[in-house]
Amino acid sequence: MTPTRSEHGSTSDFTDLLHTVREAGLLERRRGYYLAQIAAHVAAFAALWVAFALLGDSWWQLLVAAALGVVVTQFGFLGHDAAHRQIFASPTWNAWTARILAGGFAGLSYAWWRGKHNLHHRGPNVEGLDPDIAAGAIAFTPGIVAERTAGLPGWFVRRQGWLFFPLLTLEGLNLHAASVRAGLDAGSAQPWRRTELALVLTRLGSYVAVVALVLPLAQAAAFLGVQVAVFGVCLGASFAPAHKGMPIVPATMRLDFLRRQVMVSRNVRGNLLLDWAMGGLNYQIEHHLFPSMPRCHLRRARPLVRAHCERVGVTYTEMGLFRSYAIVVDYLNHVGLRARDPFDCPLSAQLRDGRA
Repeated sequence: MTPTRSEHGSTSDFTDLLHTVREAGLLERRRGYYLAQIAAHVAAFAALWVAFALLGDSWWQLLVAAALGVVVTQFGFLGHDAAHRQIFASPTWNAWTARILAGGFAGLSYAWWRGKHNLHHRGPNVEGLDPDIAAGAIAFTPGIVAERTAGLPGWFVRRQGWLFFPLLTLEGLNLHAASVRAGLDAGSAQPWRRTELALVLTRLGSYVAVVALVLPLAQAAAFLGVQVAVFGVCLGASFAPAHKGMPIVPATMRLDFLRRQVMVSRNVRGNLLLDWAMGGLNYQIEHHLFPSMPRCHLRRARPLVRAHCERVGVTYTEMGLFRSYAIVVDYLNHVGLRARDPFDCPLSAQLRDGRA
């Protein structure tokens, strides 16, 4: 996605940064890194199923289920990276890598996710454009909250911040169901729809069948529940700090590419372990500015991006993980009461008045 000069006339702010990042070699692909990541996680996936077979009828299987949820999350992240064309130069290689990793290992539809995620990248936190803040179980904007003031919806929306993370235990089921629905949608123009549906259904069906055949009913249900819950929490908790509680952009407001991506994104400080656990999404600002940048380069790009934002006067938001979660919870609990215009500054006024 390349900005044009009509977008507030500040294109050079991004192109200067792009030149710096490119000169540093941070946009070059790292196939060796990704092949090692894929091999390591495939090995971990296989090892967990060996442990499952050896343990047999035992409640210790719940530890295997939890570990499996963590590893499956990593396949979701690797599919995300392939979908952003971070791994190979060939779009076809990236697409099939994403289909196999996301569909075959994580039970997710690549085509469905890619269409939704591309809209998010085009206008993060933009009302009417970003599907991640559209109406759903959680109300992310004051307008949606205003429609849910009475009865059970009103009670829920006033407490949705506290309920957000518990609800993530169901996010895995939601993603699997959405992937199956997308594959069954006969009106969809998505290529390879049936192939992806076959991958997803084979993965989900064989998984349930193996667990049900090896374990007693109660243990099988607990195993499936723990794995899917851990998967949903790990994935959702990695995406949540990125934009939740950050500015909501009115559909009529125009921002240049740099500001559109940086001012509504939040980085999470951490270490190499957190980088792995969050799939690099803790460098959300750098990822949004350079979606095809290999994950392992995001950490190196961070100081360049931060310094550039300081030079051009663009707010760069970064904080610790638990503080970011606290902000997400507080924002969701009070989204209808604390509606604020984070662009309430001279730049905002110029943008609204068309004087910029």
